[in-house]
Amino acid sequence: MLSFQKLSIVIPVYNEARTIHQILDLLRELTLVNGIQKEIILVNDCSTDNSSETIQAYAIRYPEMGLRLLQHAVNQGKGAALHTGIREATGEYVIVQDADLEYDPEEYNLLLKPILKGFADVVYGSRFMGGNPHRILFFWHSIGNAVLTFLSNMFTDLNLTDMETCYKLFRRDIIQGLTLEEKRFGFEPEVTAKVSRVPNVRIYEVGISYYGRTYAEGKKIGWRDGFRAIYCIVKYGLFG
Repeated sequence: MLSFQKLSIVIPVYNEARTIHQILDLLRELTLVNGIQKEIILVNDCSTDNSSETIQAYAIRYPEMGLRLLQHAVNQGKGAALHTGIREATGEYVIVQDADLEYDPEEYNLLLKPILKGFADVVYGSRFMGGNPHRILFFWHSIGNAVLTFLSNMFTDLNLTDMETCYKLFRRDIIQGLTLEEKRFGFEPEVTAKVSRVPNVRIYEVGISYYGRTYAEGKKIGWRDGFRAIYCIVKYGLFG
């Protein structure tokens, strides 16, 4: 049984003042298996609302959480925020957490299971496998996700069911050892292509819940990001 001390949780933030306290509440109440400690790194990507002030107030209210807030002076995109957070992570493992409420941090322990059993170096949380709750929303989004995952698998020779998932858990030395370029939603296909080439890497996938948002509720990804994802799949699939 593998053991480690700290999990770094990287949260990109852009105009999430309305819900950021709710995800932080969930993280505050979360107990990780084996006494693993949490390092919570929030990267404010130059939000135009009061996300920064909301996080700072929360950090003052709950100092025991040791929240780390990093600031971008200009808006750069989700991928860029992740680059900043990953670079600053100090835990043995790193997981990505969106600032909205589409994913449940309680399921970190599901992703940690193949790590702690010594089977995995990287674990993806799939919204499309297992018997966990999954909000019914957009048909064409589900088709788009399936197509992007299929194309990604063609180039990486992996058999993932959900390449575009937020929940990706990495051994820190692996993710920090990658040279990542994509500053927006191209992060997902790029990191998948590059991590698939790490020598002897062991990648697992576990089923997770998904509580998706509508655009009225704040969802940001659009059809342009889908075309960018295809470009990234080909670019990093063919040329690394």
